[in-house]
Amino acid sequence: MTLWYLNRATGVVSLVLFTAVMLLGVAVHLRTRLPGLPRFGTVTLHRSVSLIAVVFLGLHIVTAVADSYVSISVADVVVPFAGSYEPLWLGLGTVAFDLMLAVVATSLLRARLGHRTWRAVHWLAYASWPLAVVHGLGIGTDLASGWLLWLGIGCVAAVAAALVARVTLAPRRRGPADLLQTPRPSSRTIGV
Repeated sequence: MTLWYLNRATGVVSLVLFTAVMLLGVAVHLRTRLPGLPRFGTVTLHRSVSLIAVVFLGLHIVTAVADSYVSISVADVVVPFAGSYEPLWLGLGTVAFDLMLAVVATSLLRARLGHRTWRAVHWLAYASWPLAVVHGLGIGTDLASGWLLWLGIGCVAAVAAALVARVTLAPRRRGPADLLQTPRPSSRTIGV
């Protein structure tokens, strides 16, 4: 029974930590300076919380495999939808984990891969997080009601708000067509 409680607890802590990682990732993209931190502090905090979140995810997975209450094998951890226990919900968690592995691996190899490759793979975090949330809602008996339901709703609302901010507040990137156009001088820019 202890492993069951540890599995649930590490799953909930993982949800909260990965939600914080998503929020900090958006803050990094928007170049938001968090109060009390230097400019580079947001990036450092994002990396640190990411590392802690991966540790808790590892503990969540280890306790799920070690718990004899349900039958989850090591193969079920990396091969989606192959397990006998709740194959859909466990499979969604496995896909989320596999995507997260790709994000972690490319982050560790970022200097060797180059920024474009790393960034392309890093986008998988936007797919991994909601899959993990749906996994938790579907497989977790305690997320369906009570304060954990409200915690899940709060996490989803926070990430949704951050994504809206990311889309609406992100600096517009200039493309090739923008570079060919020269702005027309107006009377305000000429000083007339």
